[in-house]
Amino acid sequence: MAELVDLTIAQLRDGLSQRKFSATEVARAYVAAVEKNRHLNAFVVETPELALSQAADSDARLAKGQARALEGVPLGIKDLFCTKGVQTTAASRILEGFKPPYESTVTQNLFDAGASMLGKLNMDEFAMGSANITSHFGPVKNPWKRKDGKDLVPGGSSGGSAAAVAAHIVAGATGTDTGGSIRQPASFTGIAGIKPTYGRCSRWGIVAFASSLDQAGPMARDVRDCAILLRAMAGHDPKDSTSVPTPVPDYEAAMTGNVKGLRFGIPKEYRVDGMPAEIEKLWQQGIDWLKAAGAEPVEISLPHTKYALPTYYIIAPAEASSNLARYDGVRYGLRVPGNSLDEMYENTRAEGFGAEVRRRILIGTYVLSAGYYDAYYLKAQKVRSLIFRDFQEAWKKCDVILTPTAPSAAFGIGENADDPIAMYLNDVFTVPVNLAGLPGLSVPAGLSGEGLPLGLQLIAKPFDEGALFRVGGVLEKAANFTARPGA
Repeated sequence: MAELVDLTIAQLRDGLSQRKFSATEVARAYVAAVEKNRHLNAFVVETPELALSQAADSDARLAKGQARALEGVPLGIKDLFCTKGVQTTAASRILEGFKPPYESTVTQNLFDAGASMLGKLNMDEFAMGSANITSHFGPVKNPWKRKDGKDLVPGGSSGGSAAAVAAHIVAGATGTDTGGSIRQPASFTGIAGIKPTYGRCSRWGIVAFASSLDQAGPMARDVRDCAILLRAMAGHDPKDSTSVPTPVPDYEAAMTGNVKGLRFGIPKEYRVDGMPAEIEKLWQQGIDWLKAAGAEPVEISLPHTKYALPTYYIIAPAEASSNLARYDGVRYGLRVPGNSLDEMYENTRAEGFGAEVRRRILIGTYVLSAGYYDAYYLKAQKVRSLIFRDFQEAWKKCDVILTPTAPSAAFGIGENADDPIAMYLNDVFTVPVNLAGLPGLSVPAGLSGEGLPLGLQLIAKPFDEGALFRVGGVLEKAANFTARPGA
């Protein structure tokens, strides 16, 4: 049954509806694949019994001809999503053992569509990182390896999700994207991943990092699977005040394969100094592919791009500082005793949070403090408005924007670990999308000189994910990315 794990979600859906195999057979194949690939450290918690129970329910519905959109499809859930009765830690010691009494809206939507859960996927602690090395449960290994055999990072923070999808141990996965945490790991592992428009998916029941930037999205083997998953995940949620009450289109139907006459923007500011020649070459290849399909390239300018990273690294830590204040050892999670209440707070937070989380809390508290609020935080919010305005001007000239997803291929575990600035630069192409609240899609498009995956990013207008799927499908077909890790 091993071949079942090589089917896409679309193929699983068709095979299950035609009764070529059962949901239980699919679940068993995936449970075996998860066990076989534990060396990747992609999972924090495995839930094989739950997956098999949900598969049995799916088989009963399939037998009655009552199949839902994701009936019998086994997924991995990033450990940032609260799952009722199943440990949810955000990959942090401070939440170890926490079992939520409620289900996040996004995961509930997926289960309501018939999906099953194989377990909770590893990630950077509280989603803070670009390499999945800050997890309390240890780093995730990318299933791809360099020619020298060195273990590589899968990207972050959704590294467990990316590694699991790339290794075919889940059919698809949920991710979250605050500054590139779906798209960058998708690029590093040769899969597709979309960060939807801010407000498209509910944030209710997702452990908060930076509330004005966080957005849930799907990660899957190809663009069509992302379209299928996003339709199930998205929708208005009255429990989330930032959730937008707008209809969710049939994203799969948007993949017409026709981009004739479409204008795609090439931002000149994304040609950054020191960008590897192979990234530049792939970007040009993407331009040529879309031109050959009948689309028209247009040079555009996003002049405030150079301020995006510093702006992000003021706003995101400031919001994290506020959001993580709730972890105090009083109500849930870790508690380290002290001789006073203040000492208990200090001991709990010092032992419960990892180095990167502590660093960002300190930065965030500093920029929000009296005397620095106006100089840093307020100024960053003004620049954020200018970045959004840049995109608004760009939309007058083009329908979508094409850029590289990441400035490099995956790097080795341990490389750049002592240089937080080098780590932060991984998000140089992805962060502006979050600051502007736009949708962005990463499509696997080629291999580096080392034989590692590289991705191209598409950016669209707010709530125009359909354009991303339409253009992304064409780009994916042209790229014909069929490489597999270990092949």
